[in-house]
Amino acid sequence: MALDHGNPGDAPSVPPPLSPVVDDRRPSAAEEARTIAASTNIATLASLTSDGDPWASFVTYGLLDGAPVLCVSRMAEHGRNLDGDQRVSLSIVAPQSQTDPLASGRITLAGVVERPEGDELAAAREAHLAGVPAAKYYLDYSDFTLWVLRVHRVRWVGGYGRMDSAAGQAYAAAAPDPVSPTAAYAIEHLNADHATSLAAMARELGGYPDATSVECTAADRYGLDLKVLTPRGIAYTRVGYATPVDSAADLRAATVELAKRAASSR
Repeated sequence: MALDHGNPGDAPSVPPPLSPVVDDRRPSAAEEARTIAASTNIATLASLTSDGDPWASFVTYGLLDGAPVLCVSRMAEHGRNLDGDQRVSLSIVAPQSQTDPLASGRITLAGVVERPEGDELAAAREAHLAGVPAAKYYLDYSDFTLWVLRVHRVRWVGGYGRMDSAAGQAYAAAAPDPVSPTAAYAIEHLNADHATSLAAMARELGGYPDATSVECTAADRYGLDLKVLTPRGIAYTRVGYATPVDSAADLRAATVELAKRAASSR
């Protein structure tokens, strides 16, 4: 992913790999964004007042093929803002329990909102209710309006040093990751019971033959993120499965294959 920040000179250096990383494929920014959008139903909406001033509001949403569907009241200032100017952005933070909030994944979706019509109106209504079941108590009130965000631009931040942008078309074509939302137990199991295999993966496949201990920090359809402790300092690397997996149920077989490949490379 693209890096936006140069080294200011006094930041801790990250030891580089000592050997080639075999496969560091990871989700694209568009895929990461779709995964974060699907992970929650709350966001911060940035709209414009009649004076052109920015206005941030807490909102809920559902998803219609990845497009956020909002249901807002014209009694609220942001509802009146949308009537006057349809240019908006939506900030969504992944629901993670990080000690440092800035280490959490988050996205900004920018574009314009439109009122759905015809068949899309019915689909948008169902999408919002699927994402926000409590909306059944107010969605049909006359002052509430459904809006669909047509995403033109995406900004994804995966924590410190991991960030990238994507076009709206790429976001629409991407799909949420089928593994990462339910990978917590598998990650815990790997760290608790398979530390030796993780270390072998980092040494043989991840480019760090001097790894002394390794922790799996994330898993997705393409591979594992590893935090590596070496005599040179702490580093982060990536090991990819032989082929992408389509569900969390396939994760065990994929990690077993990784362990066997790492062992055979010694």
